[in-house]
This record gives sequence, C-alpha cells and structure tokens, in this order.
Amino acid sequence: MERKRYGKKKCKFCELKIDYIDYKDVSTLKFGVSERFKIMPRRLTGTCKRHQEQLSNAVKRARHIALIPYIVDRKRVVERPFDQVSDLIKK
Repeated sequence: MERKRYGKKKCKFCELKIDYIDYKDVSTLKFGVSERFKIMPRRLTGTCKRHQEQLSNAVKRARHIALIPYIVDRKRVVERPFDQVSDLIKK
C-alpha cells in the first residue's frame, strides 16, 4: 500500500510577514485557536516555533483581559465563536 505524501505546512504568520502577534487583535488569534478556544499545537497549524510562542503568549494575555474566553463547555459550543467576540469588542 502506497502512502500519500503531504506537503510541509507553512507558517501563516511568516507568509503574511507579521513580526509581532498582538493580543488585542482577535482576528489574528483565531488562526491558532480552536472553536472551543483551545490553543492549537504547531503540528496542526503549521506555525513556526517563534510565532507559536508569540501566539500562545498573546492568547494567554487576551484570556486574562477577557477578550476571549478560557474554554467553552461542550454544551455551549457555538457555530461561529469569533463573531460574538468581535461584537463584544465593537460595543
């Protein structure tokens, strides 16, 4: 049986030439966070080590300031969680 070869994942932040990931920018944080607001690992997202460290620090800071929730319960998972977050920021 022949194995499929997948191409190497590329860092989205390196492609966009982002030097610093800001914790206040929720739209960039959604690349590294799941629908339950868990931080996604590098092997799934394809981010490089430098940007993964910045991303995890930014997510932790945003959680501390309550821009995004810590973790959502299974019963309260919503279809588009970042729409609610962006609505709260606009208010």
